[in-house]
This record gives sequence, structure tokens and C-alpha cells, in this order.
Amino acid sequence: MAQTTATRWQIQFAARNTVYQGAGASFGAGLLITFLILPFTNTAVVYAACESALGRPVTAGGIFMGVLRRYFPLLGYWLLFSVSGLIAVLLCVAPVALWAWLFVMWIVVTPAMFVENIGVGAAFGRSRQLVEGRWWRTFLVLFLMLIVWYVARFALDAFLQLAQYLLAIVVSPFIVAALTLGTAELVSALVSPVLQIVIVLIYFDLRVRREALDLFQIAYRIAYPAAAS
Repeated sequence: MAQTTATRWQIQFAARNTVYQGAGASFGAGLLITFLILPFTNTAVVYAACESALGRPVTAGGIFMGVLRRYFPLLGYWLLFSVSGLIAVLLCVAPVALWAWLFVMWIVVTPAMFVENIGVGAAFGRSRQLVEGRWWRTFLVLFLMLIVWYVARFALDAFLQLAQYLLAIVVSPFIVAALTLGTAELVSALVSPVLQIVIVLIYFDLRVRREALDLFQIAYRIAYPAAAS
């Protein structure tokens, strides 16, 4: 009897351990995939907005190839901020403040890479040059846009959750669960690009204020290089 009980506990422990290992492996794989697609999820709209501002045609294939050409520098850039931000939060307030200062100082690294066709190292210096002397203004613009982004996301989530609650009265819970996952992705797809577009607008605004940049002249030179020269 005692041996049977011990065997049963061993089987249950082995099964539970297998489940935990499977869950850990799934979480690790999901986290790895999330990191690997960071250049596309966080930069595709930036590239499209830069190309549109310069008067160039924007296509899905062009966006994919534009991001892919700079995949590893972009991956390093976003991993740097993602990992350092997590570490700063885990430590205390002072590192978070330093991280926020650096994040704002280097906020236009990606637009500088795409528009000026420079490497990631030069883009860090270029972003610092543009933001220098205008850090607080840039910070306030980002802060206000984060508030708008959060309110818009909260409103959409609330509306969709109400719709899901009403649907749960008449349809299967499995259908509601599927709709919940789908609508969460839809809200993210609708709201997240706003911040990327704002980063591009900040970049061009800084260049206009610091260098008197004329977007119309740039677009004309790109469209008609012979005439511009």
C-alpha cells in the first residue's frame, strides 16, 4: 500500500514537472520570438512614415526590405532599451530617471537611420545633437502622447469588453475567448502605430527648428534629382 502511494506521488510529480517544463519552454520561445520581431513591430511604421514624408512610394514589400536591411542594428537598439528599462525598474527610481533621460535623448535614432541613411552609432550621436537643448520639450510631447495613447487604448478596451460581455450571454464561452484574443490584437494594431508616427514627427520637427529643414525641397530633390542639381 505504501509502495503504491509512493509510486502514485512519483507519477504525479513527474507529470507536474513535465507540465512546468512545457510551460517554461513555451514562455521562453514566445519571449524569444517577441524579441526577434522587435525591429518590425517597433520600426515598420517609422520606416513607412519616413518614406511617406520624403515623398517616396510606400509598399508592404518596401517596408519589409527597408527594416530587414537594418535588422541587426535595430534589434540591438530596441533590446538595449527593453533590457535596460527592465533593469532600471527593478533597481530603483534613480536608474529609471537616467533611463528616461537617455530614452528621450535617443528617441529619434530610428528616423535618423532611415532618412539620413546612417549607421546606428552615428544615429545615436545625431539624435543627441537634435534633442540637445530641447530635451524637456521633447519629453513633454512624448508624455502627452503617451497619455493620449493610454486613454485611447483604455476606451477601446472598455468598449470591446462590454461587447464581449454582451456576446457571452448568447454565444459559447470558447467563441468569446477567441474574440477576446482577436480584439486585443486589433486594439494593439490600431493604437500602437500612433507612437511610432509621433517619433517621426518629432524627428522632422527637431530638424525644422534646428536646421530650418524644408520637407518639400527634400521631396522635390528625391523625385527630380536632375532638375534639383
